[in-house]
Amino acid sequence: MVTKQELEAQLKQAMRSGDRLRRDTLRMLLTAIKLQEVERRGPLDEEAMLRVIQREAKARQESIADARKAGREQMIEKLQQELEILQAYLPQQLSDEDITRLAQQVIQEVGASGPGDMGKVMPALMPRLRGRADGRRVSEIVRRLLQG
Repeated sequence: MVTKQELEAQLKQAMRSGDRLRRDTLRMLLTAIKLQEVERRGPLDEEAMLRVIQREAKARQESIADARKAGREQMIEKLQQELEILQAYLPQQLSDEDITRLAQQVIQEVGASGPGDMGKVMPALMPRLRGRADGRRVSEIVRRLLQG
């Protein structure tokens, strides 16, 4: 996991090399981290740092979807590049097969038997995935497993 100090060092490197996109993306990320630190009144731990990076990546994904609807190709390209930079700081995402395997394990552990047990499965499953899968994707997989 990347630290704030490492991000600051990479920002300086991007400034030296003239990589404007990387510089601007890292500045935006560091600003979001600093805002979160002010809110929490202290430095962020690894998990909080991960949540900030995920939130920024998700914002880019939503902006890409909006730009596609508006037909703004140039904006899509820039946002996609920013998203790629942010994703480099996130853990490798799990495949649907890996999520399914973990979900089946948790379903057995908690004794879930139907869609009404989503509330038992999700709280037990999400901490195991720790930023390696989108909650919406996980929810769809769990719902499918509980219905089938």
